[in-house]
Order: sequence, then C-alpha cells, then structure tokens
Amino acid sequence: MLVTRLSFENFRNLEDSSIQPVPGVNIVYGSNAQGKTNLLEAFWFFTGGRSFRGAKDAETVAFGAQKAVLKLEFTAAGREQEAELSIARRRSAVLNGVPQKAASHLAGQFCAVVFSPAHLSLIKDGPEGRRRFLDAAYCQIRPGYIRVLTEFQRTLTQRNALLKDLRAGMGDGRLLDIWDERLAASGAQVYAARTAYIRRLAKPAEEIYAGLAGGRESFSLRYESSAGEEGISPEQARERLYEKLHGSHDADLAAGFTTVGPHRDDLTVEISGLSARTYASQGQQRSAVLALKLAEASVLREVTGEQPVALLDDVMSELDVSRQDYILNHIHDWQVFLTCCDPSAVMRLSAGRAFHVERGRIREETIA
Repeated sequence: MLVTRLSFENFRNLEDSSIQPVPGVNIVYGSNAQGKTNLLEAFWFFTGGRSFRGAKDAETVAFGAQKAVLKLEFTAAGREQEAELSIARRRSAVLNGVPQKAASHLAGQFCAVVFSPAHLSLIKDGPEGRRRFLDAAYCQIRPGYIRVLTEFQRTLTQRNALLKDLRAGMGDGRLLDIWDERLAASGAQVYAARTAYIRRLAKPAEEIYAGLAGGRESFSLRYESSAGEEGISPEQARERLYEKLHGSHDADLAAGFTTVGPHRDDLTVEISGLSARTYASQGQQRSAVLALKLAEASVLREVTGEQPVALLDDVMSELDVSRQDYILNHIHDWQVFLTCCDPSAVMRLSAGRAFHVERGRIREETIA
C-alpha cells in the first residue's frame, strides 16, 4: 500500500492543494492548531471509516463551503488506483472511476492504521476499549466476525432483559438456562476469535516494543477470560462459559445483568512483568499503544499481503530521544505519516520528506 498523491479542496482549514509523499517516513510538522492532524484525517477517510477524532462529516467541510473533495492516488493490489471522496452532510465515493454505493465500501481497498493521543485510553482506561480494539482489528482480517459479535450482543441483550423481568417478579425462570446455552455458544466463538488474534499480534508487538525500548524492557499480552486460560478449544470454552453462566444465576439476578462472559474479559498489557496500566510511565504507555497499533498493521500485512499506511498523530510526545529515533529511522518498508510540533525531528530524519504546515498552508521539504 503506497500513497503517491493526496489532493484536498475545502477540507477543514487546509488550503486547497496536493502533496506527493515518499514511500518511507513523511513528517508533518508545525505549531499546534495549524492543520497537521487534518491531513492525517484526510488519509483516514479513504479507509471507509469515520473520523478517528469523532467528528461528524459536515464538520470537516471548510467554513462557508458546500462540500469538501478529497482525491487519493495510491498503489495497491499491484496496480495504480484512484479514489475520490465528496463530503457534505454525508460522504460519497468513487473508486477507479466507479461510483460506490457508500463511502464505507472503500474499506479493504485502501488500508491504514492510525495512532492518536486518544488511543492512549487502550492502556489507561478500563477493559471496554481493549475489547473493542481486539474486535475491530479482527474484523479487518475476518469480516465475517461481525456476525459473531452481532449474535453475541443480541443474545446478551435478551438474557439481560429476562434477568430484569425475573428480578421484577415476571418472566419464566426456566428460560434462563436456554439463554445460558446460547450465550455460551456465541461467547465461545468470541473467545476463539480474540485469542487467535492475540496469538498473531503478540510476536510483532513484542518485537516493535523491543525496538522502541532498545531491548531494555520486555512486553507481553495476556487475555483474561471468563472461559479460563488461553489455548483451550472452542468446545472447552463453550462448556466453561456455560458452567460460569449457570453458576452465576444468583449474582446475575441480584445485579439485574449478566456478570460473566466475554463482555467482561480483558486484554492485559505488561511491561517487564508489570501492568502497563498501573505501573508504566507516560512514555512507556505511549510506546505500548504504538506497539499494538503497528503490530495490528503487521498482522494485516501477513493476512492480506498489503502493508497498511501508518498514520501517527503526535506520537513523539513524551518519548525519549532513542524511542523517537526508532520511529524516525528504523521502521522499514512502511509508508509512515507522523505529526509533531518540534522541527528538530526533521533534522534527525535520515531520509524521507517533511511537510511544514502553517495556517493550513503546506510546504514540502525533501530530506536527503
């Protein structure tokens, strides 16, 4: 996956223009609130996803304009391709001259992974975000997994509704065992998918973190599940989940919701044997999230044969010089776009291209 040109018109505060990045590292630098992240957001829209900043489509159109237009020229699947997005109240897309039914249909055509400061919640916050990370990442390599998640969530909702009825003195308690069986069956599939993905993710994440830390710290992932330890079969997971659900009836009735299952599982991230959430420094936590996101890209490449573009927003903050140097000069065979405020980062880049952003105007600088 390689971007050769990005053009933008009436997008955010960016002055209408285009850029031609290089295959390696591309630094987007400038003071705060100048438009650096807007450029990464433009790339991200071509994945078919919504803004990683949580913005509505209409909010990305320049003030006073009716619509924004983005055009991307890229190489994927061994050939040159073109995509165009028009953004107003909603987005419409054209791929290689063919109008798409929805902008989301660009998913899988252009692949990217994004790191933003908001992703630090993967380490800092509770388990919900880590479960969401695992599920979203696995959906990229196995799109059919969304049906498994949908079935699990539907069954969980129905079991919870029965628990509320029973707590209020209504409903048939005999139905609870039926929902136990169904939730255990779909939950075992969720367990199998997540643990399979973690097995693929762990090695590249460990290697990337080792590079960032200069080999001074170790990195590991562990899935904490209601089904028990990793490595059991889906059938064993189903049996154990059923036992846990059946044994939690009293607790569930008291709480009014299902207290055990994959919706309560967690991904534990450890640095040198200690919880990253509890004991890691700001720089270590940032490094851990970066390792997870870049490892996600590595797994995508392994499965699809295409290396996703890496979009790294404000990744250099709170990292020491050695970790910054790894990002700038030791990530090979990837096209990387990273934003930063400090122009000294440009001077430490051995090869690549820099884009200086000031009040939405972009100036290209080639690094020898």
